[in-house]
Amino acid sequence: MILNTIELVARVAVVISLIFASVVALTHWAVRSRRLTPFGMWARAVRRISDPVVGTVERRVIRSGGNPQDAPLWLVGVVVAAGLVILSLLHWIIGVVGTMHYLVYAGPRAWLRVLVAGVFGLLMVALFVRVISSWIGLSLYSRVLRPVVLLTEWLLEPIRRRLPPFGMFDLSPMVAYLLLWIVRGVMLGAL
Repeated sequence: MILNTIELVARVAVVISLIFASVVALTHWAVRSRRLTPFGMWARAVRRISDPVVGTVERRVIRSGGNPQDAPLWLVGVVVAAGLVILSLLHWIIGVVGTMHYLVYAGPRAWLRVLVAGVFGLLMVALFVRVISSWIGLSLYSRVLRPVVLLTEWLLEPIRRRLPPFGMFDLSPMVAYLLLWIVRGVMLGAL
């Protein structure tokens, strides 16, 4: 009950933040395209309210070598990304708490199902992290990725040996993910 209220409050906060960022971006666009005068009541009010937030984003954009006039668009993007991350994390926490509450009254079979699902979930997330890290150029030998390599290499190496080459594409993580998904379904179905 309390967690559902917290989730509802978080959703409302994210929606309000998105509306705020959208109003700021639209007002900024209207001033830049001369649909609104920069000295009008609406533009000044929006600027007065949003300057502390947009100023912070502007400084980050300038440090990154970007155009400071794009700061309101970056603000919308940050609000969308942060909102999705916050809501997803909150949803995950509520699921974990619900599962723990269920396991208090469950037998050993339910514990085994949760353990099997957790192990396969961890392996699937490790595969996903490994693929994303290769896209952004992180080394597999870095300290951060060593646990991910330990979790996935035992599965990827035999698949790579048997899979024919596809040029510069490595399809072994996709095949491994599919295999994990099938085996997880079979094992959870058997339990």
